[in-house]
Amino acid sequence: MEGSVLPQHICHVRKSSATINRFHVFIHSISLIALIYYRLSFLLQSAETRAHAAVLPWLIVFTGELVLSFMWLLDQAYRWRPVTRTVFPERLPEDKHLPAIDVFICTVDPKKEPTFEVMNTVISAMALDYPPEKLHVYVSDDGGSSLTLYGMKEAWEFARSWLSFCRKHGIKNPCPKAYFSSVEEEHGTEFMAERRRVQMEYEMFKDRLRTTIEKYGTRNESIRCLEIILQASRYSVIGGGQVEMPLLVYVSREKRPSHPHHFKAGALNVLLRVSSIISNSPHLLILDCDMYCNDPTSARKAMCFHLDPNISPTLAFVQFPQRFQNISKSDIYDSGLRCTFSVRWEGLDGLQGPVLSGTCFYIKRVAFHGSFIQNDNDFLKLKESFGSSNEFIKSLSQNYDPSMNRDGNCLSAMQLRDTQLLASCSYENQTKWGIEVGFLYQSVLEDYLTGLTMHCRGWTSVYCNPSKPQFLGSGVTNMNDMLVQGTRWMSGLFDVAISNYSPLIYGPLRMSILESICYAYLAYFPLYFILVWCFGIIPQLCLLNGIPLYPKVSDSFCMIFAVIFLSSLSKHLVEVLLTGGSFQTWINEQRIWIITSVTCDLYGSMDAVMKKIGMREASFLTTDKVMDDEKEKLYQMGKFDFRTSTPMIAPLVILVILNMASFMLGLVRVIATGDWDKMLVQVVLSFYILIMSLPIMEGMTMRKDKGRVPSSITGLSFVVAMAFLTVGSIVLKD
Repeated sequence: MEGSVLPQHICHVRKSSATINRFHVFIHSISLIALIYYRLSFLLQSAETRAHAAVLPWLIVFTGELVLSFMWLLDQAYRWRPVTRTVFPERLPEDKHLPAIDVFICTVDPKKEPTFEVMNTVISAMALDYPPEKLHVYVSDDGGSSLTLYGMKEAWEFARSWLSFCRKHGIKNPCPKAYFSSVEEEHGTEFMAERRRVQMEYEMFKDRLRTTIEKYGTRNESIRCLEIILQASRYSVIGGGQVEMPLLVYVSREKRPSHPHHFKAGALNVLLRVSSIISNSPHLLILDCDMYCNDPTSARKAMCFHLDPNISPTLAFVQFPQRFQNISKSDIYDSGLRCTFSVRWEGLDGLQGPVLSGTCFYIKRVAFHGSFIQNDNDFLKLKESFGSSNEFIKSLSQNYDPSMNRDGNCLSAMQLRDTQLLASCSYENQTKWGIEVGFLYQSVLEDYLTGLTMHCRGWTSVYCNPSKPQFLGSGVTNMNDMLVQGTRWMSGLFDVAISNYSPLIYGPLRMSILESICYAYLAYFPLYFILVWCFGIIPQLCLLNGIPLYPKVSDSFCMIFAVIFLSSLSKHLVEVLLTGGSFQTWINEQRIWIITSVTCDLYGSMDAVMKKIGMREASFLTTDKVMDDEKEKLYQMGKFDFRTSTPMIAPLVILVILNMASFMLGLVRVIATGDWDKMLVQVVLSFYILIMSLPIMEGMTMRKDKGRVPSSITGLSFVVAMAFLTVGSIVLKD
C-alpha cells in the first residue's frame, strides 16, 4: 500500500507452546491439590489415629512439599505466553538519523581478568557496525591498574588497522582474537595479504602486552584518573585513507576504605555521570569485560526496537542472551544457563519484558533517572537527587550539547575537574544515587533490582535472541567458580526477597501480576535449599528405620505422587530437547540444581540474612577468567573438579553418604520385612538422589586425579553422616 512503512521487527507468539504449558499447569495443579489434601487429611485425623505415625517427619516433608509447590507455581508464569522476535535492521533510517551509543565495559582485577582478553572486548566494541562518530567506548578500571591503561593505549593503536580492515571487507566477527582463531575461507590475493598484515600487527600487539606483564606483573598501582585515549584527531590515516575512530575513554574512580564503593553498581554509576558530560549518548550498551561482541550488527538490531515509535516511549532496554564460547558439549556445570536464556526470558518477553541481566543489553540513559526528570525541573531540587555538579544537571536536559566535540578536542581544565568530581567517592553523599537513581545498591545483584524498579515505574523491555550469538563470553568451567558465583547470585536475589522491594509485595500494584510472579520466582529461588535438604534427609532416615512417609503403592493416592514426580521430570526433559539439548543435558541440569540447592542456595540465603541484621558487610568476589589448563582438561572430559572450600563440598558429601547408607541398609530391611508396599516411594527417592550424585560418589571412591574429593573431607563427612543417622534413629524411636 502506498505510503506504508515496513515494520523493523515482528513479535511471534508461540501459541502451541503456550497451549501445552497451560494444559500441563492444569494437570499438575490438580495433582498438587490432591497431594495437599492427602497431607492435611492425615494431620487433621484424631490423635489416636496418628498415635502410631511419626508426625514430626511428616510435618517436615509436608513443609518441603509446600515450598516445592509454591516455587513450581511461580515458575509457571514464565511459560504463560512465550514469544520470539525477528528484526529487520536493513529497514532502519540512514546512519545520520541513528542515535549515539555509549559502551560501558567494567574490569577490576588484571590477575583474574587478563588485560589481553579485556582489550579484545574493547576492540570488538569499537568495531561495531555503527557510525563511529556516534560510538563512544568507556572502560571502568576499578582496580586502578596501570596495566589496563597501557593496554587501552595499545588497543587504540591496533584498532586503527583493525577497524579499517573490518569496514573495508565487511568482517562479520569484530573480535580480533575470535576472528584470527577461526579458519578463514580463501579470498582474493589482496584480501589475504591485508589479512596477514593485520594479523601480524595483532600478534605484535599481543606480544607487547605479554612483555609488559612479564616485566612489571599485574600488580595494582591504584591510579585514579580519567584519560581520553585519542590522538590529535579521531581520524587516523591508514593505507593512504582516513579511518574515523570511536571515542575511547579510560575511567578509574576514586575509592577509599572509609567510603562504600558498591562494587560494579558503583562503577557503572560513575560511568553514567562521567559520560554524560563527555558524550551524553541517549543509549548505552553494558558489557562485562570478557563478553566480546560476536556480531557487529547488534547495535542496529537493538535500534529496531528503540526507534519503533509504537514501543519506544516505554521501552527501557533490549536484552540479548549471554552465550559462552568455552562451553563443552556436555556442559556439566550448566554454565550455558540454557533454561534462563532459552525458556524463561522468552516467557518474560511475552509479558512486560525480561529481567536486566548484567551484560549484553542496550538501555536508554533516561531510564536510570528515576521519576525526577519528569516530576521536577527545579534546578536545586535536581541537585538534591543527582549531586552538586552543575554540568551534570545541565546534561539531564534534552538540549544539552556534550563538551567533547566531533573533532576530538580534549576537555577543558574546568570540564576535567568536573569529571573528577563526578568520579569522586564522596559525590553520591546525600543524593539519590544508588537509592532511586542509576544502578541500585540494595543488592549485590544490582542488575536484577534495577530492572525490577524500572518495570515497576512503567518501563518495558524486549528480549532479542538472533540465531547468531551477538555476544560471547567465558562461562565457569570448574566447581569452585560455579559455587562462588552461584552463592553471590543467590545472596543478591535473597537480598531483594527480604527487602522492601520483595516482588510479591512491591510489584503487583506497579506492574503486571505475571511479571511480578516471575520476579518473585527469582527472588525466592534460594528457598529451594529447604526442600532439597528435607527430601535429601528425612525420607532416607525414615527408610532406615522403617517409617513410611508416603502412601502405600496399592493406595490410589500413591498415583498422585508418581504423577507429580514424573510430570515435572518429563516436562523438563521436553523443554531441554526442544531447545537443542540432549538427555545428558537434562541429567546435568537436574544434578546441578541439587548441588546448588544444597550449597549456593543455603549459603546465599544465610549471607543475605546476616547482611540484613548487620552481622556482616556485603562482598563481591570476582569470577576468575584466567584459564587453568588442568581444570579445563577435566571440564572438557566431563569430570567434576572438586577442588573447592570445605564448607562448599562437605555438605554435598555428607548428603551422599547419608543417602548411600540409608538406601543400602533400608533396602536390606525392606527385602527382609517385605514392606515394599509401604516403603517403595522412599526407596525410589533415595535411588534418584544417588543416581544424580554419581560424579560425587566417583570423586569420593574411584578417582585418583587432583580433582577428586579429598580423603580428609570424605572421612569427616562420613563421621558427621553416621552421627546424624545415629541421633536421628534415636529421636525417631523415642
